Amino acid sequence: MATREQALTLVGLLENELLRRRPQIQLTSDFYRGNQPLTFASDQFRKFHGDRYRKFADNWVQVVSDSPVERLTVNGCMPSGVTEADKESWRVWQENGLDADSQLGFLGAVNASRSFVLVWGNPDDEETPEVTFEDASQAIVAYVPGSRRRRRAALKRWDDGDRSHATLYLPDEVWKFERPILAAGTESPQMRAVDEELSKWGLRDTGLEPNPQPNPMGVVPMVELPNRPTLVDDPISDVTGVISMQNAVNLLWAQLFTAADYASFPQRIVLGAEVPEIPILDENGQIVGSRPVDLERFAVDRVMFFTGDDVKVTEWTAANLEAYTKVIEVAVGHIAAQTRTPQHYLVGKMANLSGDALLAAETGLVKRVEEKQIWFGQALREMFRLIALAQGQDAKARAIASGRVLWADAESRSQAQLADALTKLRQIGFPFEWLALRFGLTPTEVADLLLMRDRELQADPIGAMTQLMAQDPALGSADPIGASGGDDGVEPVGQEAPTAA
Repeated sequence: MATREQALTLVGLLENELLRRRPQIQLTSDFYRGNQPLTFASDQFRKFHGDRYRKFADNWVQVVSDSPVERLTVNGCMPSGVTEADKESWRVWQENGLDADSQLGFLGAVNASRSFVLVWGNPDDEETPEVTFEDASQAIVAYVPGSRRRRRAALKRWDDGDRSHATLYLPDEVWKFERPILAAGTESPQMRAVDEELSKWGLRDTGLEPNPQPNPMGVVPMVELPNRPTLVDDPISDVTGVISMQNAVNLLWAQLFTAADYASFPQRIVLGAEVPEIPILDENGQIVGSRPVDLERFAVDRVMFFTGDDVKVTEWTAANLEAYTKVIEVAVGHIAAQTRTPQHYLVGKMANLSGDALLAAETGLVKRVEEKQIWFGQALREMFRLIALAQGQDAKARAIASGRVLWADAESRSQAQLADALTKLRQIGFPFEWLALRFGLTPTEVADLLLMRDRELQADPIGAMTQLMAQDPALGSADPIGASGGDDGVEPVGQEAPTAA
């Protein structure tokens, strides 16, 4: 049990680390959303053209981030020692809307290098714990020194209205604090002292709920999903390595647009002549002066007259804008290579490629997704364990701890290719249920499919079995409908019915 002073010390330490991370989190979030300031430009270019292209971005960061997330789909959780996915864990997953929210959590981890998932009891439904994915800018986990998995504490900090809130999760209890959000810029030293006093965390009013309240799970209920973790440093965002090349691409486009405005057409020039002038007449038609012609008007009218003995007309050729586009294509190709994003995701050009060629082109992305499945899978397995602990099922929690998370196939294949591959696997002995999971069905859908198959066999055992054998000759040696005798009332095919002795 921690004292109030110890809890506040932990909140302060975790909040400081969270605030240290926020600038980088905000930067990657801005680049994902396309809020990318023009950089790498000279001071002169920025002075004259910076505002013109301030809101423009050729956003490749979003494609890089979305490409692995769209292939990260959780299909269930299988505890150790069992042969089918846990239906109760999947029910809790579905009731919390995690089939959708998990995509937000994965995207947050890809962009910000980490995200979090929190499991806590639901006062309205004791059988269904609340599970929420948390953003890296609002959550942080502290680990036991020397360990990357044993959690010592966790903090969720957020602002709501004019109050800041903080919830500290410890293995045995949960503390809830709040403080006012103070306006910056206080001038008086006395008022600054008052603001510092007001800005201290105080216990939040939780009504009838105790504060602190006990943690019945006995473990910190928040788990971190690290993206590309390292042994000693922080996890790595997929966006961080793209930012520099993204800045270069934006600058090249700005320069291309500027060249298109000023130098994309041949520019004609006149040598050896003065700028023509138009006489100024008084009310009597007498010339009283002159003024230069409006050159912009002549540029629109496409006509101008020059006189003189040494007048020459020449031209500058148009700028070659293709030089910019070729460099941009090279830069985008570098982004594809560095992030293992298929070239056709970025460039958008596809020739008549075979299915095998497309699979080969996506090999890097598939491996990238499978790496994320490993690290995210560890965190999600711990999340499913926390769900079991929140339900008071300690034995099930131990089984899940050594189980595995079921993922949809990371490869993208056509239905024909997938059906052909599964048929060949069935012919060498793979069970139907495994093949159905490999096809991409969830464990619940597989269970429903097996029930439908059983109903077909019961309604028309001979016809259903004949159809299955036609589809899969390997079933000819099986006996799913009681060919050797059974109580379904159907006599064995090709044999005489037994007679009484």
